[in-house]
Amino acid sequence: MRNDLLIDTHGRRITYLRVSVTDRCNLNCIYCNPSRYAKKLAHSDILTYEELLSIIEAGAGLGITKVRITGGEPLVRKDACDFIGSVSAISGITDLSLTTNGVVLADCAGRLRKAGVNRINISLDTLDRRRFKTITGHDRFDRVWKGIQAALKAGFSPVKLNMVVMRGINDDEVADFARLVLKWPVHVRFIEQMPVETRLADAEAPLLGPDIQARIADVGRMVPIGDTGDGSTAQRFTIDGAMGEIGIIRPVSCHFCKTCNRLRLTADGRLRPCLMSDRAVDIKGPLRGGASLSEIEATFREAVRLKPGGHNAVGTNGSRLPREMWCIGG
Repeated sequence: MRNDLLIDTHGRRITYLRVSVTDRCNLNCIYCNPSRYAKKLAHSDILTYEELLSIIEAGAGLGITKVRITGGEPLVRKDACDFIGSVSAISGITDLSLTTNGVVLADCAGRLRKAGVNRINISLDTLDRRRFKTITGHDRFDRVWKGIQAALKAGFSPVKLNMVVMRGINDDEVADFARLVLKWPVHVRFIEQMPVETRLADAEAPLLGPDIQARIADVGRMVPIGDTGDGSTAQRFTIDGAMGEIGIIRPVSCHFCKTCNRLRLTADGRLRPCLMSDRAVDIKGPLRGGASLSEIEATFREAVRLKPGGHNAVGTNGSRLPREMWCIGG
C-alpha cells in the first residue's frame, strides 16, 4: 500500500472516505431535504456497485483505511448488505461503518454486522412520536426505536445516536437525549445545525456547543474524554454512572478542519474534498470512459489537492452548504 500519496497541501493525511450509495431516502427531514419535492438523480446517473467498489479499491491502494457508507438512506438501495460485505473484503479497509436513519434497520442489523460493519450511526432528532412526524414527514418513530434496539443486540460498537439540535424545534429535548446514556450503552452525539441554503436556516440562530453543554449539566457531572487519536470530530464526555457517552459536534462554532482526514464520494460520482464547499472532482466520467487505475488514482490526488485548509461557516453570517444535505451524503 502506498500510504504516503494522499497528503493534502496542508499536511493532512487523508485516510477516510464517506461513500454515498444513493440520494433516495424514506424520510424527508426538514434540515436535510426541506423542499421535500426535490428532483432525484436518474438511475443511470448513480454509480453502480461495481463502480463504487472500483473507486474504493483505488482509494485503499492510496491509503484509505476507513469507509463510512451513507445516503440518502443507504439501506433503501437494493442489495445494500451484499455490497457492504464486498467493501469489508477490500484489502486495506480496516474500519467500516454506516450512517442510517434506522427505519429499516431492525430487519437487517444482524446481516450488517455479519457483513463487516463495525460501527453504526443512527440519525434521530426527537424522542416524541408526533414531533418525529413533523421533522421527518413520516410516522416511523417506533420503527426507528426498534432499529436501535436491534443494533444494540447485534453488537455494534459503538451505536451512536446523532441529534441535530434545532432551536425552537427540538432543543428542549437535549437533556432527555443525554439521559439515554444512563440507561443504554449508546453514544449520543449532539450536532450544531449547519447553515444550509434554505429559509429554514434563517429562521433561528443555531444553538451552539456551549449552550448545548449547559443543557446537559443537570443530567450529571460531565467528564471530558481526552483525544483518542482516532480523528473524532466530537468533544467527548462521560457522565457519572452512565453506560454510554456524550459527544458534541461543533462544525459551526469550533471547526475541526485542522484534523479533517476525509473525502466524500457522492452517489453521482463526484469526490468532494470538503462538506462546506461545492468544489468536487468528477470520478464517474473517467471511470465510465475506461480510465486506468493510475488515472483513477490521479482523480483522488486532485480532490486531495483541492481540499481547503478550513471553512468559514459561522451561522447566519457565514458560508452555507451550497446543496441540500441529501445530495451530499453527510
